[in-house]
Parts: sequence; structure tokens; C-alpha cells
Amino acid sequence: MSFHLHNLHFSPTPATLAIGLIALVAVGVLCVLSWKRSPHPRRTALLEGLRFGCTLLVVLLLWKPEWLTILHPETKPRIAILWDASRSMETLDAEMPDILSPQRGVVSRTDWTRAALDSPLWDALEEGGKNELVDRSFGAPPSDPSAAAMAGTDLSTPIEDLLESETNLRAAVLLSDGDYNAGDPPVVAAQKMLQRGVPLFTIPVGSKKRLPDLDLLAVTAPAYGIVGENVQIPFTVRSSLDREVRTIARLRDDTGREKTKEIVLPPGETTFDAILWRLEKEGASTLELSIPVADGERIEANNSRKFTLSGRPESIKVLVIETLPRWEYRYLRNALSRDPGVELSCLLFHPQLGKGAGPDYIQDFPSKPEELSKYDVIFIGDVGVAPDQLTKEQCELLRGLVENQASGIVFMPGPQGNQFSLLDTALGDLIPVIYDEETRGGLHDPVAAPLTLTGEGRGSLLTMLADSEEANPDVWRSLPGFHWHAPVVKSKGGTEVLAVHANRRGRFGPVPLIVTKSAGNGKVLFMGIDSAWRWRRGVEDKYHYRFWGQVARWMSYQRNMASGQRVRLYFTPERPVPGDTVTFNANAFDKNGAPLQEGTVYVDATAPDGTKERVVLEKNDTAWGAYSGRLRISLPGEWQLKASIDEAGAEPVETKLLAQGAELEQTGQPARPEVLQEMARISRGRMISPEQLPDLIKEITALPEPRPIENRVPLWSHWATVVLLVVLLGVFWTGRKLNGAF
Repeated sequence: MSFHLHNLHFSPTPATLAIGLIALVAVGVLCVLSWKRSPHPRRTALLEGLRFGCTLLVVLLLWKPEWLTILHPETKPRIAILWDASRSMETLDAEMPDILSPQRGVVSRTDWTRAALDSPLWDALEEGGKNELVDRSFGAPPSDPSAAAMAGTDLSTPIEDLLESETNLRAAVLLSDGDYNAGDPPVVAAQKMLQRGVPLFTIPVGSKKRLPDLDLLAVTAPAYGIVGENVQIPFTVRSSLDREVRTIARLRDDTGREKTKEIVLPPGETTFDAILWRLEKEGASTLELSIPVADGERIEANNSRKFTLSGRPESIKVLVIETLPRWEYRYLRNALSRDPGVELSCLLFHPQLGKGAGPDYIQDFPSKPEELSKYDVIFIGDVGVAPDQLTKEQCELLRGLVENQASGIVFMPGPQGNQFSLLDTALGDLIPVIYDEETRGGLHDPVAAPLTLTGEGRGSLLTMLADSEEANPDVWRSLPGFHWHAPVVKSKGGTEVLAVHANRRGRFGPVPLIVTKSAGNGKVLFMGIDSAWRWRRGVEDKYHYRFWGQVARWMSYQRNMASGQRVRLYFTPERPVPGDTVTFNANAFDKNGAPLQEGTVYVDATAPDGTKERVVLEKNDTAWGAYSGRLRISLPGEWQLKASIDEAGAEPVETKLLAQGAELEQTGQPARPEVLQEMARISRGRMISPEQLPDLIKEITALPEPRPIENRVPLWSHWATVVLLVVLLGVFWTGRKLNGAF
């Protein structure tokens, strides 16, 4: 039910209409009775009239009044052609039909669209002056390269803008590949087309099948490496070829030095691999990873990626804690003390001779956070909680160091089984394996057993003992075996098993013996054998020293990304792409070297375009001077970071963050006609193929005249109506008080 009063439109239901009329009659009767009984008839008449007016307003609102404006177009009906000019339209996968050009073949989506727009078939729509034809492009990338990287395709906004600007729209035609990565979902715009009664006809451009291509998707290199050491550089390649490709990944620096690796790319799959690079100089270098163009590949621009990698000398502070000086401890101490990049401290709790003394030895466990916080890596041997060993309070300090200051901890149990006593301390949760309580002294094998690398171990930098990845499995097979191993039942959840016992299995599978995990900001390594020193047989220190050197550097890597006297900064991810959010973690210290308890820590970030942003870090609820914050990366390129303490005399720490230039719009992606089909279905148009273009012209010509545009303002829910009602009720209540009513 509805009725009009000029521009005012009501839509009551039978129930609300009846209720409203009854209410008006009842209130009208009460108003008349009140007026007759009042000693002040004139004033009462005004008040009762106001009461009736308020009631009338409420009843009218109950009938849902709308102010209806009908806009009659003064121009000819228009037919709009929207065409996609985004970067994805440069893909060469559009088949040119005879109806558009006599020259058959595969052209770019952009060239196909231009040929379609230039077709004389559209002229039929303007014959007789019945319609006007307009065309608009959208999605063209900006000229600024940094802005172009973040530019995407928005299929919704161009249609919404068209509806706002055109008052006499008969139909719209959309030529696009259907690929969108910005704005609202396209169905939102299609629904608005439906509300206006304007059908949308879509013409898909491009192939649903990905072009034959090898795409180097990502290179996730670390921010820095140690001079003289290998750096593992992971990369990802996607193949859309229909055959297996054996090719070479080539890594080259700015001096021309290069490293190659043979890789096999299965057809239609994504391959994850890594290549080793040895840093030979300090400072930042620009490297390029590339793969050759394969036969039949259609896109060459995505076969290489450039990135920066900094080489730096390092002084890693290591603390080794042990009881008996077993062979593993002795050779580990020698390996670390002779490493020029390691500053070693040892704490030996000998059960008969007391604490060890001599070069590199300390006599007491660091009792304060500021004393312990200088260590990057802690090795805990056959040590537990005992009167002459560690205390539970010291275990809490060690856990706080790992979780809040990104240090690493290495568990190296021994035949005494002292580490079982750590399970009831703060370190218990950090141990990445579950021990067998029935064999605390470990298990002895009369015949030496080897370690077997897992899939994770074969790709880990920790277990990379050879000079090349290809030779690494042979090196591990040649290593001398071990006779003793820790009593391990299984690894805990969230861990990564790098190596297992080659001959012994438990009820959960092969016994894990080299296991890693993350703990807060730090890292944990479990070494379940005590015979790594035997790896020296025939090769002296080569593999033994290399393994423990890699352990020390891997565990201290994040902690030393950017380190100064008063503040240490590290962040994840190291190689973000535009749109990612980077998490900053910082450790701040006072002028005495103790963790900062009060003060403000902030990071000033300078974007590649020179814009600056300050991120104030929040203090974590610990006694370790740990702070954290977040920054959204908006542009690709080099970001300058400066972490500072808001305190006079505190020097900031400066570092760089390289955001990889992952562009939203990419060529070579398959077309998405299903998106266009859904848009056409919702708007009650249809999707057509290029061969059906003449039929489309006839169908649009047969469409009825566009209906006038109706603009409805719902008065029943408008804020001004509510304000008016409140004001009238306030005046009525005040008038009653002045008239003597209570």
C-alpha cells in the first residue's frame, strides 16, 4: 500500500495504517476533552494542538515517509564502454578473431581491446541519433615507478563513478581480463547497476590458461652475512610450461663474480630451492639471481631479481656451561676459542675439582640481566639444577634472555643425565624434545651409528658442511658415527627435526637427535649426541669447526641485525613486499648497560620516496628492556631505519630494510572470465564472446528507454526528523509546566 502527496511518498502496511488512524482519533478526542476542562482554554488549545501535532508526526513516521524526486533526463540515452588499461592487459594471450581483424594470431590484451574499440560495429548503436556512445578507460598505471608498483585494478569504482556521472544510461559494456586486486568486490558495483536498471554486458579478454613461462617469484635473502662464511639464499620459481625443465640458477654480484646451481623445474609446479653464496668483503653488494629463458617461454622480464646483501665482521659472544670436561666439551671449546668471530666464556662445574680456571673461564654465573644480556649464544652441556650447578632463578634468567633478547640456547645433554632436572624449571618448555624417563643415562650403541638428515636438514644452513649443496649429502654419509645418544622419545610440536638416528626407531618413528625451534624472539637447538668431535677424523677441524661456527652465527643472526651500545634492533620479515607489516623488536639499555626500565624507544623510518614516519615502540612486560612496534610497508625499495632512545647522549642505531618490488599488477597471469560472468549475471546483462559482438549490438539496440532516476530520501530515518520530534516534545513538556500541569 502506498500513496503520494506531491513529492511525499508513504508506504504504510494495513496494520500500521489502522494503528495510526486509531491513535490519531484517540489522541484527538483526549485533546478536545482536555481543552474543554481547562481553566485556561487559549493556552490549553495551543498545547493540545502541539500534542496532536507530535502524535501526527509519530504516526506519519510509522508510515515510512520518503521525499521522492524524479529526475527526467534531458539528453539522449547513453551507452558506455569501459575498457581495462591496467598492466595485466599487456599479456600476450588474446586470440584475434576474424570479426575484428583479418590478420589472425595472438596479440596482447591491450591490442585486442583497441581493435574491438575501433570496430565499425559500434556505429550501429548511434544510427538515427537514438543513442550516444561514450568510452572510458580505467586502471592505467601512474607514471611514477614507485606508485606504479602499488597500483592495481579496481573493477568496482569505475562502474560506480559511471552511475554517478550519467543520468540517462541505457547499458554498459565492460572489456577486461577480469583480474582485480583493489577496491570493493566487483559484485558490489553490479548490484548498483541492478538497482538502476542498467544491464552490464561483459566481454572477457585473454586466456584462462597461464602463458608458458618461468617466473622467479621471490628471493628471500637475509639482510646480512658474515664475511668469509656462506649465506643461504632461498628462491622460488613457478613453471607454467608443459614439460620438465632442467636449467641453471645463476647468482652474480656487481663485480662479476658468480655462482651457479643446476635445478629441475617440474611442469606446472612451484619449486622452492636455495643457493649458497660466500661473502668475501664487508659492506653492501647488489646481487642478481636469474634463470635462462627456456624454449617456448613467452615472458622474459620475470626471470631475474636483484637484491642487496651486506657483509660484516662479527664478534659473537658465547657462554659454554658444563660439568665434566668430556671430549665433546673440549673440542667444542677449542673450536669456538679459535674462531676469530667468537668471543668465548666458559663456566665449568667440575664435581671433584670445582670450577674451572684459566683463559676464557669465568667463575660465577652472571647474576644480573645486564651481565647475562651480553651473550648471544648459551651452550648448556650435561648440567642441571643442583647445589653446585644451576639454580631455578638462573634458569629463569636464561629463558628471559632467549625469549626477550633474541639470544640462542643449545642443549647438549650427556651421560650423567643432569638435564632431566631442567624439566621442572623455566627451561623445561624450551627443550624441544621429550625425554625417556626410564633411561636417564642415555643409550649406548656398541657399533657406531650415523646421523641421517631429514628433508628440513638437507635444506638447512646449520647442516651445510660441504662447500656446495650437491656434495653435502656425501659429506654426511662419510662422517664417523656415534656410540651414545640422548634418551629421546620424540620431538615436541612446533619444532624442526634436522637429523635422526639412522638405525634406531621408537614408537613415534626415527629418534630425533638434532632439533631446532623458536622461543619468543630467540632460537633453540638440541644436540642429542656427544660425538661431533669424531667428525675430525681424516679431515681435522674442517667439518667440526664449520658446524659449530654455523650454529653460533645462525643463533645470533637476528640479535645482531643492528646493534649498538644502547639499543639493538631486529625486525621480521627481513624482505617484506609492499603491503606487508614489519614487526620491530628492540632491546634498550641504560648508560650502565642494564636493561632500560623507563624511557621511550622509537624507530624513525624513511621511505624510498623520502617520506618519514616515527614508530614509538611499546615496552614489553619484562625486566629485559624489550620493546616492540609495527610499520606497514607501502613502497618497494630501500627504507632507512634509525632506532633511538629518548635520552640525551644515547646514540641511535641505523640500518636498512629492503622492500622487494612485488607489483600488484603482473603480466602473464591467466584471465578471470568467471568474475565478469558473475557481474553480468547480477546486473541482468550477460557475458559474450568476441564472435557474438554483432548480437550484442542488436541486443543493446532493442533495450527499452532508460527509466527516470528516482532519488528517495527516507524521512522516517533521517536525523533531522528525530531532532524535530525531540524539540516539539521538549516545547510541549515545558508548556505544560508553565500552564500549571504536573
